[in-house]
Amino acid sequence: MLSSVKKIMKKCPPDVVLYVDRLDAQNRGLDNMPLLRTITASLGTSILKNAIVVLTHAGCAPPDGPYGTPLSYDVFVEQCSHIVQQSIGHAVGDLRLINPRLLNEVSLVENHSLCRKNRKGVKVLPNGQTWRLQLLLLCYSKKVISDARSLLKPPEALDHRKLFGFQVPALPLPNLLSWLLQSRAHPKLPADQSGDSVDSDIEIDVSDSEQEDGEDDEYEQLPPFKPLRKTQLAKLSKEQRKAYFDEYDYRVKLLQKKQWREELRRMREIKKNGKKKVTESEYGYPEEEEAPPALAPVVLPDVVLPPSFDSDHSAYRYRCLEPTSKLITKSVLNPQGWDHDCGLDCVIAERSLAIANRFPAAVSVQVTKDKKEFNIHLDSSICAKHGDSGSTMAGLVIEGSEQLMYTLKGETKFKNSRRNEMTLGGLVTFFGGKIPSGLKLEKQIALGKRVVLVGNAGTTRSQGDSAYEGNLEVRLREADFPIGQNQSHMGVSLKKSKDDLTVTANVRHQVSVGRQTKVTAFASLDSKRNGRLTVRTSSSDQLQIAVMALLPLAISIYKRIFGSGDN
Repeated sequence: MLSSVKKIMKKCPPDVVLYVDRLDAQNRGLDNMPLLRTITASLGTSILKNAIVVLTHAGCAPPDGPYGTPLSYDVFVEQCSHIVQQSIGHAVGDLRLINPRLLNEVSLVENHSLCRKNRKGVKVLPNGQTWRLQLLLLCYSKKVISDARSLLKPPEALDHRKLFGFQVPALPLPNLLSWLLQSRAHPKLPADQSGDSVDSDIEIDVSDSEQEDGEDDEYEQLPPFKPLRKTQLAKLSKEQRKAYFDEYDYRVKLLQKKQWREELRRMREIKKNGKKKVTESEYGYPEEEEAPPALAPVVLPDVVLPPSFDSDHSAYRYRCLEPTSKLITKSVLNPQGWDHDCGLDCVIAERSLAIANRFPAAVSVQVTKDKKEFNIHLDSSICAKHGDSGSTMAGLVIEGSEQLMYTLKGETKFKNSRRNEMTLGGLVTFFGGKIPSGLKLEKQIALGKRVVLVGNAGTTRSQGDSAYEGNLEVRLREADFPIGQNQSHMGVSLKKSKDDLTVTANVRHQVSVGRQTKVTAFASLDSKRNGRLTVRTSSSDQLQIAVMALLPLAISIYKRIFGSGDN
């Protein structure tokens, strides 16, 4: 039925679309979601974006409220209209859920023979409105607005692909710009894995390890320490157990600092000696490097599948051996899959190599396939080093399903000093007959050992349209970074696209609670009063995991008790 409607719509596009439903049959279960998604999948999302919601049986009596008293007619209509509008918003998948100006208009209809009439004999609703005049006014206004937009829209150039039935979707410039402004690590050679390379994270350089060599001797001067067994720990008092773990954590942190500094010194020596590692025997002669022995294949751990009602544990189907080649392949588990389904719908293949032993390169391919959709994402990049103060990366990104998007990207990083880094990059995209381009500029400055100031700005353009974005962020790390992972980020961003200007402030804080728990909190708020709050906790303590499981239950109980009013 929908396919026949689609054929007719191609010949005669509709002027007005009415979505008809009953006012007295609405509930909070969103039961019409499968039907709405089927309609949008066949006829497109535009069929519902500009539709007028028509609710029939509008003369029915409102039901009783939560306190036993009947709801007012206006409150009842508002609740039912919101349910239908929310269902359409979920099916369409746009911003109408957070922007009330995008919601569909609602019109009430009552055609019953016993419907109340006014003095002129026209049927009216319980609130006294004449529904027929209002519905006709909405239909005519939709048609007038549609005609006005078609007249004001500039003529498009002839696209020959549309003659053959190819769809050319729009490319959102703000999303492309946000992707361009993301910081990326350049591929490295095995000898360039130290923290002093230009493509390393600048926060690592704020720890001046050469001035802290004295802390290495502090670990060597510690008295002997004997770890205790579980039976011995059980005999200790609470204060003794706390003192034992404090001493243990302190020694572990000093050992990690020492190992990290030794690794940095080793990598610096490799660079200083021409990036050639030569091992010598006890007599001073260089030893010949022997080929590494062939490793025996090792079975990887079983994949953790999502909970299911199946009695058979099917993890054995996805067992595989540990790869011995440089090509790494792995599957990605979809935790939101259905029961009786494998849940593995994505495969990733990665490969790192060095071209002519001078140019590091990396290739990553991600293929996603389920019963309805197929998507591929290929990301390849190659890098050229300019000593220790510069690095240039160029790459190709291919992404899409039915129609592929090709993106050529490139950027160059310069390190003026150990505390100052600048990045200049750009991209060119080929998609749907359009060739958008973009530029970005990023600056990182380390203020001391704990504070890093990061700022970037960029723009994208395509056929007269443009988008601009600027970000400023302050990062505060603890003194023992990167051994300690406690950190705080505070930033502000400015986005402009056409006539839309948005200012967003965000805060991110990561802290360790105890010895086995980490908590990360993120909050953001923009000038349109749209906010986001995320709290993520990771713990290896079984008791704390059980306590975290009670949080969604407490929120649900709170909503049922305090959120069940009329408003």
